[in-house]
Amino acid sequence: MTVKREVKEGIQLQGADETITYKITSTPWGATPTSLDAKIYSYNIDTAAYSDVTSSNMTGTASANGDVITLPSIHSLTAGTRYRVEVKFTSSGNVFEPYFWIHAQR
Repeated sequence: MTVKREVKEGIQLQGADETITYKITSTPWGATPTSLDAKIYSYNIDTAAYSDVTSSNMTGTASANGDVITLPSIHSLTAGTRYRVEVKFTSSGNVFEPYFWIHAQR
């Protein structure tokens, strides 16, 4: 059975002035996640280039409670920009990095 890396909930919509702390469940990839890391990248659709904007658009650190990973708060997005959020963790000696998309709105 193949598990997709992209979370099943699809593109998330977030207002440019909103601050949201997202949660994902590690269960499709593995249980009891450790060694958590999260990053956010802005995506330029014209050039297919990614820019790491973690330092300006994420605050805090990722944490886990059971199989639920709580991400750092995501904020200060630019309306009309698409962002890719990557969540890296270890489970049973395997390293996984699922991701999801955010489309920032006005």
